[in-house]
Amino acid sequence: MRVLVTGGAGFIGSHIVDLLIESGHEVIVIDNLSTGKKEFIHKNATLYLLDINSPQLEEVFAKETPEYVIHQAAQVDITKSIQDPTADADTNILATIRLLKCCQKFNVRKIIYASSCAVYGETNDCSIHENFIVQPLSFYGVSKYTPELYIQLNHKFYGTPYTILRYANVYGPRQTPKGEGGVIAIFMQKALQGEQPIIFGDGEQTRDFVYVKDVASANLSALTNGTNEIINIGLNKKTSINKLHALISSMFLDSALPIYLPRRNGDIQYSRLNNEKALQKLDWKPSYELLEGLRETKLFYENDCSKGGNS
Repeated sequence: MRVLVTGGAGFIGSHIVDLLIESGHEVIVIDNLSTGKKEFIHKNATLYLLDINSPQLEEVFAKETPEYVIHQAAQVDITKSIQDPTADADTNILATIRLLKCCQKFNVRKIIYASSCAVYGETNDCSIHENFIVQPLSFYGVSKYTPELYIQLNHKFYGTPYTILRYANVYGPRQTPKGEGGVIAIFMQKALQGEQPIIFGDGEQTRDFVYVKDVASANLSALTNGTNEIINIGLNKKTSINKLHALISSMFLDSALPIYLPRRNGDIQYSRLNNEKALQKLDWKPSYELLEGLRETKLFYENDCSKGGNS
């Protein structure tokens, strides 16, 4: 299959590209490297250094004629979305509309879209199903949900099949401290530097942490499964930020106590995604428990630090 991955130089996108190529697919990457890194791109992928809002997007489709599109490119910083909602909407909403137009024009067989648990907003401490009410607390949540509606209507009017994957908090190698779910990257880097991490709120807020390689495998499965479905991708397990800090601290000889600051606007209290639909519709299940994924992530940051990197 010829698969185009937007944001393929980024944290999640680059892992998807790796797995696609390992699985024998031909991969085209579009990335402006605003947050991604060229060194993350697999040597066998074809790279177009391009913003997905660029008019040249159509030229790439015309030249490469991808059969499938995996749309990972996004603005993922919740705080930034509140500070500049226009830029957030430009990247997450308008660019997706332009991408859909190309999918329609060049007869793409399917688009797979990376959505987010941020669309659900505040819920009780429970396992969140896909049919829960959508009530985002940030412009980021709005800008991730709105493309879902465009993708569904695009299918209705023009017939392009889709799979929408709502990610829990993704973590793993290559993640930057910025963006949604970057707390593990922050805690790891602070521990390596012997600095105090910051916890916003009382630390009892919970998240569902899913390892990036499991997210990549979900995207691979979505090429042929889960068509025209919205599907949660997570472990369906909750971990408090205090518990997360304790787990990471236990991996380091000298780990500083956290600094607690007031809760931030747009932060939700509880987030745990029910993954039953993914198990059934995608024929997928997560392979990594949190501790195993943290150990692999720690090795990456230690190696990156020893090379003088700043991932």
